Amino acid sequence: MAPSHLRPRKLSEPTISRLPVYQRIVEGWQSRGETRIDSRLIGELAGVTATTVRRDLAGLGTLGTRGSGYEVDVLVERIGEALGHNRSYEVVVVGIGNLGRALVKSTNFLIRGARLVALYDSDPHIVGTEIGGHVVRSIDDELVPATVAVICVPPDAAQAVADKLIAADVHALLNFAPQVLTVPLGTAVHYVDFSIELQILMYHLNNGTGPLGGGLLHSLGIAATNPMRSP
Repeated sequence: MAPSHLRPRKLSEPTISRLPVYQRIVEGWQSRGETRIDSRLIGELAGVTATTVRRDLAGLGTLGTRGSGYEVDVLVERIGEALGHNRSYEVVVVGIGNLGRALVKSTNFLIRGARLVALYDSDPHIVGTEIGGHVVRSIDDELVPATVAVICVPPDAAQAVADKLIAADVHALLNFAPQVLTVPLGTAVHYVDFSIELQILMYHLNNGTGPLGGGLLHSLGIAATNPMRSP
């Protein structure tokens, strides 16, 4: 077992929401051939304080040396491990309308370690067609074993689809349908609702807060609220 000072702690929800953005920043640094990056720069690009960055990354175990920043390669690896990029995930998409098609055809839809294994729809005109190298199956068919399901169906169909997925032992749902799902304990649901995001954006536009403050995390609406400034 790793020493206690090397073992990552359980991360808070705000920290989890910021880690993918830190990783995007650090991977961009890595692609430029840079070998080190400090918390001040990450914070400036993300739109949070250096103190917040250091606190978040401290949850991953011992990283970096005070005053000399972080090794870029190590940071990319450790954030990826925390986010599960070193594991394998089988992904299915249910609902191959305009949104579902766009997601499947997107080059950055899947994270590292994720593999698209099946597409489903209920429309007989869509079932049997090929999208992104996958033949669309009927949602009434037996489901292919999967780890994660992406739901892109109309709101009145979302709960029935979620029930079927959970019954097939899929317990991680990314829901694009504007419908709150009832799921059992042990099932993780994340909602993506563009209308809600637009309303949040309009609030910030009218009140001069949030995304107008700058930084990538501010633009995603998940910046830290801690006003403490880093030295």
